[in-house]
Amino acid sequence: MSSSNDVKSASKLVYQESPFSILVTGATGFIGSRLISELSSAGYTVKGLSRKKLPDSENVKYVQADVFDIDQLQNAMKGIETAYYLLHSMEGSKDEWQEFASREKIQAENFLKAATQAGVKRIIYLGGLVHEGSDLSPHMGSRKQVGQILASGDIPVTEFRASIIIGAKGGSYAMLRYLVERLPVMVCPSWVKSLAQPIAVDDVVHYLLECLKKPETAGKIFEIGGPDKMTYEELMRVYAAYLNRKLRIIQIPFLTTRLSSYWVDLITPVKASLARPLIDSLVHDTIVTDDSITKIIPFNLKSVRESIDIATKEMRSSPPDVGIKEEKTGLKVNQKLIQISLIALALIGTSYYWLDDRMDVYEPLWILGSAVWFSVIIFSIICIRNKTRLGYLMAGILAWVTLAFWLFDNFYVVFDTSVIASTPSEIMTIRNFIGIGFASLAVVASHNLFHKIMGYQNKGRPV
Repeated sequence: MSSSNDVKSASKLVYQESPFSILVTGATGFIGSRLISELSSAGYTVKGLSRKKLPDSENVKYVQADVFDIDQLQNAMKGIETAYYLLHSMEGSKDEWQEFASREKIQAENFLKAATQAGVKRIIYLGGLVHEGSDLSPHMGSRKQVGQILASGDIPVTEFRASIIIGAKGGSYAMLRYLVERLPVMVCPSWVKSLAQPIAVDDVVHYLLECLKKPETAGKIFEIGGPDKMTYEELMRVYAAYLNRKLRIIQIPFLTTRLSSYWVDLITPVKASLARPLIDSLVHDTIVTDDSITKIIPFNLKSVRESIDIATKEMRSSPPDVGIKEEKTGLKVNQKLIQISLIALALIGTSYYWLDDRMDVYEPLWILGSAVWFSVIIFSIICIRNKTRLGYLMAGILAWVTLAFWLFDNFYVVFDTSVIASTPSEIMTIRNFIGIGFASLAVVASHNLFHKIMGYQNKGRPV
């Protein structure tokens, strides 16, 4: 009787003519890392392309190359017969993101040139679900253009166009998770009404792997999506129901994708440079209109709820390593300091109405300003407890305004004249100086947290 290893080896030889003839780009990425793992487990020997130098593992040989360096890329492609193209340039600095379309164009052109010279027989590309004739966003337009560039050569290309991909460590899932978890009331633009067909990352990887065994998929474009069609609003509600949370959504039609991306950047750990393309892709419906791939590669697709459950459990059991340990205490200390400072400011602020003998504080504008001030403190504390940059930003602005206000209220101490209202009493003057101290503390803590929190964000467990 043949051993299971012999069966696996025989199966491998049917679909891989020579060792390490399969190349997976984006080897450390969301999709690439999973695909390499599945290919390796299935018995294939794989080359993983990365800009980093990585140690080899069983059935996997990593090659270091930059796609923008054509010489490095050509060396990496030697001996390759099937190449998976899983690259994008959405992340990076603001300047780099603004140039992502031209960067992706260069990447695709370099890849095709190197693949042609290396004698690659097939390219498999994962793009976004777009429909011909649509007024595409820059992100989706670039995804489509990359597919066209890869297919412009003599190498047959299998292109998969996917809707929203749900999986641990994926940008779409992270954005969904943090938006739902962090705010009980969601302010959303009109794009939340766009239809999508979310698909589990494991199902995407299954399509990518199985098409190796299906020569009839070469040279064709396939649309892939899960069994459920829903709007992004419905997707958020499904996740909220999964968490047994109530979700209130307020739709604001004039909230643009640019403003939405900044909002996501302040509420979640997802950078605006990544959130912007993700949100852009949600402006239009992304549903499957041609499901021919389901007949070529038939299997049971996971529902949205199943996908969310798998992703959430995976994230909790194996959260990513943020690589920051030495400053963890500093984060916790600043987190406590800013909350204590804001509560102290609120308590000190109430003294205007039980300690201050000036009648100015009962004027309508003063009362309105006080109501807004207290509301901002409460909202900031809620956001800070959820470790959102919006909370630190609001707390910092409020602290600066409060610091300036109480300094001006004590203006008379140095210049013998009042600026804001009539001259405060001696006890109110002392109170102002105490408040100035707490406001200064809040300024420092909010500044530290705002700039450092992105490095500490851990997508699987609380910081």
